[in-house]
Amino acid sequence: MSDATTHLLLPYILAAQAQKHVTHNEALRLLDGIVHLSVRGAARTEPPPAPNDGDRFLVAPGATGDWSGWDNSIAYWVDGAWLQLPPRPGWRAWVEEFDGSANSPGESLPGERLLLVYDGAGWVGTTPTTLQNLALLGLGTAADAANPFSAKLNAALWTAKTVAEGGTGDLFYTMNKEAAGDDLGLTLQTGFVTKALVGLFGSDHFRLAVSADGSTFFDGLSVDNANGIVDQPRLPRFKAYTNYDNYVGVGTWTKIGLNNTDYNDQGAFDAANNHFVAPVDGTYLFGATLLYKINESATARMRGRLVLNGTTEIRGSLGEISGTHVSLATAIWLQTMVPLTAGDTVELQGYFRVADGYFAANHTSFWGCKVG
Repeated sequence: MSDATTHLLLPYILAAQAQKHVTHNEALRLLDGIVHLSVRGAARTEPPPAPNDGDRFLVAPGATGDWSGWDNSIAYWVDGAWLQLPPRPGWRAWVEEFDGSANSPGESLPGERLLLVYDGAGWVGTTPTTLQNLALLGLGTAADAANPFSAKLNAALWTAKTVAEGGTGDLFYTMNKEAAGDDLGLTLQTGFVTKALVGLFGSDHFRLAVSADGSTFFDGLSVDNANGIVDQPRLPRFKAYTNYDNYVGVGTWTKIGLNNTDYNDQGAFDAANNHFVAPVDGTYLFGATLLYKINESATARMRGRLVLNGTTEIRGSLGEISGTHVSLATAIWLQTMVPLTAGDTVELQGYFRVADGYFAANHTSFWGCKVG
């Protein structure tokens, strides 16, 4: 019969042995050092200057001093002396703090906790290097069938593997869908209510869509993948015209009655009040065509302008023809850009001096769109 146990090498109490308590206490001391193994560090090559009773370390290769020749052993400070505990393959040790190369007091890297296992040649990490075919993975939260990968965190980083590390320095994040009619994209939410979608939804056109309630969505941007043409489906834009001759007397700025639209996205042009209403803050581009129609005299002098909120002439929008007019041939073209606040109005006004006249039906028009 051996004098010690097979795996932990604990001493047996032998028959007729004197002072059996000594052998028994030695076995208990070894058990206390080996079982539920947790060490202070795993990178020291020499003992710390002032160990506490019960401190244990995994001795790093190249050990010196009292630990000389103890590479990869457990150094156990007990009863005022270092005790060597040679590991066996399969032993596991919890590293309370990674000791770095700290052989002097105070040099450590606390918090870098890990579980190591002895493989017969050295202590290696138990964290797997490969994870394949996992059914669920939750990071900081629980994953489920609807969200097999779930993460609850405040920041995430993807960075390219550098050339020096054997990489290319590039970084691509690839997402793939099965067919063009499927959806592929990012869902952006507030309080788990979807506020924006970015991606390929129902087609291979790139789309950016937003929502206030998570159920009704508006496309703010669409890019045709076949030709790269960009569309802004919700861009405020209009073109209005008059279908009757607008009579304007002499010497009075008069709003032109524009009672029809060729197009009126987002209903930005108010035909009932003959003016444009800015739906949102921004910079807008406007233009107008005013076509002269004679009343009684060709000596009328025609003017046109764009007016903000019914009172303020927009700088750069005033135009005039002061020469002899030809009815249905003489025209003024106006164009200007102006910043507007949501709710501001812009209207087209006409003016005659010397003699009265008309602004002709169908050819007198007003248009605009948001450009920034």
